[in-house]
Amino acid sequence: MIDIHVVLATPADMEFWDEQAGEAADRLNELLHYLYAQADEDIDTHQLELMMQHIWETWYQDQYLLDIDEQELYDWVDQLMATWDDEHPGAHLD
Repeated sequence: MIDIHVVLATPADMEFWDEQAGEAADRLNELLHYLYAQADEDIDTHQLELMMQHIWETWYQDQYLLDIDEQELYDWVDQLMATWDDEHPGAHLD
């Protein structure tokens, strides 16, 4: 599996957010932790890495990161997981 601590955001990673960098890092990390916790134990490591990368790319500078409530973030991750194979058919290593 993946060491989740390697992909977590730090305030330095979130410099786009200026004074709110710590809060933005915490929110992004909530998404990453939730994905990691919800992923099946037998998930393909490459697929999980791609999903984590997708979270970073989607939310890193999204203006709603600090405004969206926690449940909506979790719902977003649930939707990502439910539709990943359909929307990313080539994301598996053969």
